[in-house]
Order: sequence, then C-alpha cells, then structure tokens
Amino acid sequence: MRPTDDDIIGCFAFSKAGHDKGRLYVITGAKDDTVYLSDGRLKPLVAPKKKKLKHVQIVKKRCQVHGTFADTDIKRAIKLFLKEGKEAD
Repeated sequence: MRPTDDDIIGCFAFSKAGHDKGRLYVITGAKDDTVYLSDGRLKPLVAPKKKKLKHVQIVKKRCQVHGTFADTDIKRAIKLFLKEGKEAD
C-alpha cells in the first residue's frame, strides 16, 4: 500500500538506486509516485532531488523539524539520525 503524500513529508529516506545509493535524505515534497529529497548540502531545498518512490526506502522516523524546513535544520537532523544509528550498533 502506498503512503499518502502528506504522511511521508518530513520522513527520512535512504536512496535504494542510482549513483547516490545509500545516501540519507529528508522527504520535502511528494506528488503521485515521485518524491523530492533534500540533504541540506548537495541537494538544498531550492533544488531538491527528484526520485521515484520505488527507488527510496522510507524510514518511519520523522525529521524533528517543526514548522518550515531550512537547509541547516535538515543537515543537523540527518547528522543526529546517523549518530543515533552508530550508537545503537
């Protein structure tokens, strides 16, 4: 079952295909079977990466940014998410 567009905005997602395979992003937009991804660094909010939904692995955890997104908030959230993952290992 495909999640609704509003349900996945703000969630973390790993790229499953392409040259960026394994890279972590935050979903900043969605339309039909396409998601828009930003990492706050190489793919800022003004120029998000466009990827098909089937090429990303959505993480159920949401980015802890309240209100509007900013590139610095996304970078910080991704850094904290990856740090939590390493501490759990």
